[in-house]
Amino acid sequence: MDIDHNNLSRLDLNLLVAFDALLAERSVTKAAKRIGLGQSAMSHNLARLRRLFGDELFTRGADGMRPTPRALALADPVRTALGKIQSAVLQSDAFDPGTANRVFRIGLADSIEVAILPALVERLRSEAPDVSLRLRSSNRSDVLGELDTGQLDLGIGVFEHGQIHHIRRPLYTDHFLCLFSPERLGVMPPVSLEDYLGFPHILTSLADDSRGVVDEALAKRKLKRKVVMTTPGFLAVPFVVRRARVIITMPSRLARYFAEAFDLTTSPVPIELPRFTISLLWHGSFTQDPSHLWLRQTIASLVAEDSLEL
Repeated sequence: MDIDHNNLSRLDLNLLVAFDALLAERSVTKAAKRIGLGQSAMSHNLARLRRLFGDELFTRGADGMRPTPRALALADPVRTALGKIQSAVLQSDAFDPGTANRVFRIGLADSIEVAILPALVERLRSEAPDVSLRLRSSNRSDVLGELDTGQLDLGIGVFEHGQIHHIRRPLYTDHFLCLFSPERLGVMPPVSLEDYLGFPHILTSLADDSRGVVDEALAKRKLKRKVVMTTPGFLAVPFVVRRARVIITMPSRLARYFAEAFDLTTSPVPIELPRFTISLLWHGSFTQDPSHLWLRQTIASLVAEDSLEL
């Protein structure tokens, strides 16, 4: 593609940086702080952006600034362009974790936090003392948009769909196990299908929904379970299972950890459920970023080491 140097020379690259920050923060004040400007200077940049693109770009809402359709359409091309410029011009060929001062923002479910973060934080403390993590609980649909707007650097989870600029790297494949207290339920593994359907169930879901993968599998056999509690995370689950007459179906790595830590028991699920793959997901503009590449390789190596121990 030929470059229109005449028209492009009229464009201030700083405006695109401001636009990307505004899209990520949804706040003039926070965007200004992110790139080291005063609030009035960022407001001036926003006014220039609106004139440049002939669009409001951001409107006020109860939850902050809301991007217009035009702003959302510009988000990915602008971020991709800035990423390529950053990789080509500003970054060195090497990344030294021992001296780097870097913050990574990662979106993931708490079930994956337990599986990955203890070893990752241990490695960071020993090899990259000034590298820090900012974690956000995100469902798979939110992660795509947050990667595109720069709110996240990396997603970790089950990602079956994405756009061409979303790059995915599988980490490990997992399956489901039942977690329960034998004393409370009065059974030992393996749990029969009859007992499984007779026990009250806990369901974890980030969506406001009382159906999950178990319910879909049961429905195919014209069966149904009784869900007595839904929760967006796993934090309270082992405490509830230890005290109450309930059972939960959950990822095997987390189930085994809870069983050991809380004196509980696991059992195979008495109905066939699909296996699932946990992957890293990132925006393609970060593929060659040395610091981002180091983080991805570190996580992948830690997961591989942990898998050998399981």
